[in-house]
Amino acid sequence: MTGTAELNVDEGSGESATDGSAPRGEDAPPVDLRHRARDAHHTGEDAVAAQLPPDDGADRPDTPDRPPERPDQHTAGQPADEEHAEEPPEEHPEEHPEEPAGEYLAVDEPLLAPRAHRPSDLLRFLAGLLGIVAVFVLAQVAVSTTSGIESDITINAKRIPDLLSTISALVSSVAVLAVPLAFAVERLIKRDGLRVADGVLASVLAYGVSLGVDWWVAASAPEEIRNALTQFGPGTGETLTDPVHGYLAPVIAYMTAVGMSSRPRWRVALWIVVILSGTTELINGYTTPLSLLLTVLIGWSVAYGTLYAIGSPNIRPTGQHLMIGLRKVGFTPSAAHIAPEGPGGTRRYLVVQQHGPLLDVHIIDREQQASGFFYRAWRRLRLRSVAVRRSPQSLRQALEQEALIAYAAAASGARAPQLVATSELGPDAAILVYENVAGRTLDELADEEVTDAVMASFWTSVATLHERRIAHRRLTGESLLVVDERTGCLINLSGGDIAAGDLTLRIDVAQLLTTFALRTGPERAVAAATGVLGPARIAEALPLLQPVGLSRQTRGDLQRMTKERKAAAKALALKQVASGERTQQQAEEDIAQANEDLLAKLRGQILQIAPEAPLAPAKLERLKPKTLIMLVALTFAAYLALTTIRPDQFKVSQMNWAWAAAALAAAAGSYVAAAMSLTGFVPEKLPFGRTVAAQVAGSFVKLVAPAAVGGIALNTRYLQKAGIRPVQAAASVGASQLAGLGGHLLLLFAFGLITGTQTNGDLGASRAVIIGVLSAAVLALVVAAVAPLRRFVVTRVRSLLFGVIPRMLDLMQTPRKLVTGFGGILLLTLSFTACLDASVQAFGGGGHVTYAAVAVVFLTANAAGSAIPTPGGIGPVEIALIGALTAAGVPLTAATPAVFLYRLLTFWLPVVPGWIAYNVLQRKDAL
Repeated sequence: MTGTAELNVDEGSGESATDGSAPRGEDAPPVDLRHRARDAHHTGEDAVAAQLPPDDGADRPDTPDRPPERPDQHTAGQPADEEHAEEPPEEHPEEHPEEPAGEYLAVDEPLLAPRAHRPSDLLRFLAGLLGIVAVFVLAQVAVSTTSGIESDITINAKRIPDLLSTISALVSSVAVLAVPLAFAVERLIKRDGLRVADGVLASVLAYGVSLGVDWWVAASAPEEIRNALTQFGPGTGETLTDPVHGYLAPVIAYMTAVGMSSRPRWRVALWIVVILSGTTELINGYTTPLSLLLTVLIGWSVAYGTLYAIGSPNIRPTGQHLMIGLRKVGFTPSAAHIAPEGPGGTRRYLVVQQHGPLLDVHIIDREQQASGFFYRAWRRLRLRSVAVRRSPQSLRQALEQEALIAYAAAASGARAPQLVATSELGPDAAILVYENVAGRTLDELADEEVTDAVMASFWTSVATLHERRIAHRRLTGESLLVVDERTGCLINLSGGDIAAGDLTLRIDVAQLLTTFALRTGPERAVAAATGVLGPARIAEALPLLQPVGLSRQTRGDLQRMTKERKAAAKALALKQVASGERTQQQAEEDIAQANEDLLAKLRGQILQIAPEAPLAPAKLERLKPKTLIMLVALTFAAYLALTTIRPDQFKVSQMNWAWAAAALAAAAGSYVAAAMSLTGFVPEKLPFGRTVAAQVAGSFVKLVAPAAVGGIALNTRYLQKAGIRPVQAAASVGASQLAGLGGHLLLLFAFGLITGTQTNGDLGASRAVIIGVLSAAVLALVVAAVAPLRRFVVTRVRSLLFGVIPRMLDLMQTPRKLVTGFGGILLLTLSFTACLDASVQAFGGGGHVTYAAVAVVFLTANAAGSAIPTPGGIGPVEIALIGALTAAGVPLTAATPAVFLYRLLTFWLPVVPGWIAYNVLQRKDAL
């Protein structure tokens, strides 16, 4: 129950159905928007309540499919259409003295949103923008073609008689205003003023955009674009024509926004007017072909952009339209209650009849079909066609598809609701009428109520469907209706397939296994499935037990369960270690066990009953997210390289190539140092060459993530692939980061002292030291003062110390490892400092600053710039380094190219080798 009042809708109430909703002819019963008393004698609400969950949360009593019929159930009047009219029972005027004569149908439902944001409008808007960009590109590139077309038109236009062109200009000028005005009058007569208002808003915006484009073309556009979109007006030879027609674009926007596409006659009239007006303007020399095309695209794009921004008027049918539609196909509804939505936003109603069983009615409409469009498009792009069901292209196809799968399921003998009728509900909606089956979905049951008998019942129905090659494809908790303690019924078959292939049927088995495992655990889920299907069928589903092949809801449930288990296990381990109940090693084992996801446990359980089951996961993905990320990262890198690094800033002619080579060698040595700093904090033995390759691969990862975050994630992943348990891998990386932070501060202090002793009255280097100390102090104060930052730092430090301290104790037993780790940290800082110093020397700035001062600049400015979470620190790092070098005494003319050379060698140049190393390590299963 929704808790809303039952409403009656009358034709004369002022709420009109827009075009596209169910029509109301003379045979439609009059309805009235007034609250009515909830009288069970008139609404049959007591029969509906038996099918709905009680408000107090108690178990719903088992009710038969056919509720007890009561002869006193009736509606308040009779329909106007005599073909469907029934003899009304004797009325008692004193019971409803306020109600006029007519048919009153009670519907319990919330009010629909007045507007809907359609993905199709957004797609059309984006397509229009691409078209506009294409016009500008064409105008700038195809100069000869556009000018040739204009010349041909001008020559041929002279052959047209002046009288004909004058008459056509007059007719088009009148028609271009008369057609929109006539359409507005027609809409207002039909009480559809909201659409007219949308059209007016779109036309105003289109006029503003037209003025903006006119101003840009006249003032700032390249000459090629200006020549392609304008020409000198006829007769004057001095005044240029408008690039965009100031009256035609608003007309197109208006007619598009008011929804003319669904009205063929008006659509034809519009295009006749547009073509006539454009041709006349073209012949008379007041426009160009590209200008006309740009005008149409602007009006079209602005209209759909406006509709998506403010939303289109919601034309989804209401419950009253449903009741009227049911009467037209032979049912006798007396009341309806909104039920929980089905998959994909399908609206469902529980309908009480005057005579007959309860009905479960599904409404599918264009709004529901459009919902989730972008998610479905991404799934179709990412997954192979066998793993994704193709959505129907039209409402009619959706109706036929669901009806076909429902009839096929009933014919197979599986327990599923019986489809008894289908019908279109106007041009934009359709209904499917099922016999109601009482029960609760699996999502509504407590875990202890999910019995083995219920699971076996569902598996039996699924096996029956699969024998007829029917796939359900939505075997989630909301599609499993539990009728009683031993019986289940499959619902929501609209997404199913007939004549399904083996892979599709195996995906069904994997999905249902995961659904039950989320509620009962892997052992009971596998046992129940094996008892019905047998070990061989279950073993075939093992390669499909991967998140990408499961439903969106199931993937979310798996992620939530894993996250909750990890957090609970980590909190318990911290508590037990602190109290001495368990050792650090035992706590790490508990956390590692909690990190094992449910699908891995399901696979292990299947292997116990079928050791010969295939282990290799099925290839369901066509395009992996990492491939898309690589493409985006490379495109982003190319764009930044072209816009951030300009050749004129390098001053290559003034560069000392010997110092540049030294800077390159220092940058290459930094990867060896990074590998040392990682292996030194890992007690286990790592292949040094592969570790260096992993650090090179980190150069590519920096493009899509902040430097510190990307490096931590990549090194942790590398250690896990090397056979180190996740907790210990994270602890080793954390120990390396903490040691690096400590070494960073010590080196800053040491080089600061050295710089202070070498100043000899020169305040430039001392100023750099002061900047570094003040930056660190300000950062510490900000973290301490801002509560969210303080909590974040404390939480991260606690989680790091949980594994770092025991890891450091293990490393104390092998001093050689610690020497390697701390030596790598020292060498890493010295390598970057040497690279920056050599870059400064390459452009003649070495005489103004010492190596120690450059080290202070690097330690302070690089850390301050990297604190801003941009990918690779692009932008802030360059600004901080240039500013710090300038403050240390390096001239700006030398500091700028030096910093760009340093960033080229340490960030941009390693991108391609990093991408190669990343792919090689992935192919070797090292990342």
